[in-house]
Amino acid sequence: MEQRKVLLAGGNLLQAHTWKGLLETSGIEVDLKGEALIGGVGGLPIEMQTVELWVMNTQLAAAQTLLDALEIEQPQWQCVQCHEMNEGSFELCWQCSAQKSETHN
Repeated sequence: MEQRKVLLAGGNLLQAHTWKGLLETSGIEVDLKGEALIGGVGGLPIEMQTVELWVMNTQLAAAQTLLDALEIEQPQWQCVQCHEMNEGSFELCWQCSAQKSETHN
């Protein structure tokens, strides 16, 4: 079984479905995760309240190129070290310099 990787995390459900549809029409297989947890906003920790788009490792570069070409703004992410919010384009936390990390299996 081929490994999958998070393409995007954050944003809102409508935006995530739009990106998913766009990628799928380009032949990229996408899994949308976290959709069922949206109803728990307020009762769940902030790191669990995100919608994520997962793609096959072999399709990751093509998916990123497609989204970059559309100049899609990446959603903000929260640092797992200091909990500071960072712009989606940042690879390091501006507050503590920790690497952008996905807390997934």
